[in-house]
Amino acid sequence: MKKITEQSSRYDHLEQMSVAELLQHINDEDALVAAAVRQAMPQINALVEAIEPRMKRGGRLFYVGAGTSGRLGVLDASELPPTFGISEDWVVGIIAGGDEALRHAVEKAEDDEEQGWCEVLAYVPDADDSVIGIAASGTTPYVVGAVRKAKENGLLTGCITSNPDTPLAEAADYPIETIVGPEFVTGSSRMKSGTAQKMVLNMISTTLMIRMGRVEGNRMVKMQLTNAKLVDRGTRMIRESLGLSYDEARQRLLDAGSVDRVLKTQK
Repeated sequence: MKKITEQSSRYDHLEQMSVAELLQHINDEDALVAAAVRQAMPQINALVEAIEPRMKRGGRLFYVGAGTSGRLGVLDASELPPTFGISEDWVVGIIAGGDEALRHAVEKAEDDEEQGWCEVLAYVPDADDSVIGIAASGTTPYVVGAVRKAKENGLLTGCITSNPDTPLAEAADYPIETIVGPEFVTGSSRMKSGTAQKMVLNMISTTLMIRMGRVEGNRMVKMQLTNAKLVDRGTRMIRESLGLSYDEARQRLLDAGSVDRVLKTQK
């Protein structure tokens, strides 16, 4: 296979560049990411359409990754409950090395081909569940093993990788390949590859949440009221929808616990 993620940067002598040059070249490279993601749109569409009916039957979505890829999966999963008011076990991020790996590199955690699936097994998966493996290289044993075993056990599988024709893509039912090219710092897949992964995860999870009825119009009406900013946002939604004063809208929101509940009482 061709490991584009390990190819030499298009730039050299980085240590001799000025701050302005470094920033400009990084930005130039980042500008290529959206185009690479757009090229993968048919793959992304196919995966989301395959996951949707399973989630509507109660199936869960698991992200499995290591290093940067694992952290991005955990990030996406952890932001969905407060944003869309879903339970924390509906979309789950699993990272090689566990929670310790969110802040620190865990030696050799990604090299265990059995451990990723073992950690999915802890959730007692069934045929309506889906697993998306995330690995820029497409070769990470922890991720490839989890996706392969998930498929063997009847789960729907997808992946996000930055290299073509990888073992991970071969293992998945619905591979997504975002070919962003060599990194600005050779091999540093936390850069363009990570940006592409974040974009694709945003697209997958946001589209699924909308299709699951967690958005009305363009508003996060089921968001959790976990801080003052979100209470204010919810208050303004209710005020605009019902023509109430700010104080009355805020009190109704606090009494009901969500924008959705307030608006439903008016229908």
